[in-house]
Amino acid sequence: MTNPMLAFLSLPGGAEWIIILVIAVLIFGRRLPDIARSLGKSITEFKKGVKDAENEVKSASADDPVRKEDPKV
Repeated sequence: MTNPMLAFLSLPGGAEWIIILVIAVLIFGRRLPDIARSLGKSITEFKKGVKDAENEVKSASADDPVRKEDPKV
């Protein structure tokens, strides 16, 4: 038996996305392209930050003298 409360946790379907988009256009109007642009820039900056952090961790582990001497550590 399924729990009826779980029905509210599913993703919206096709018609619901159209309704959400219409409401977004009505609320944000002319600012919607600016919001989408800034969201895209934020995602790009986040990915760049994650990539930089991964590179920093890799370079730090490669420069660690203990790891070069004893690979078991």
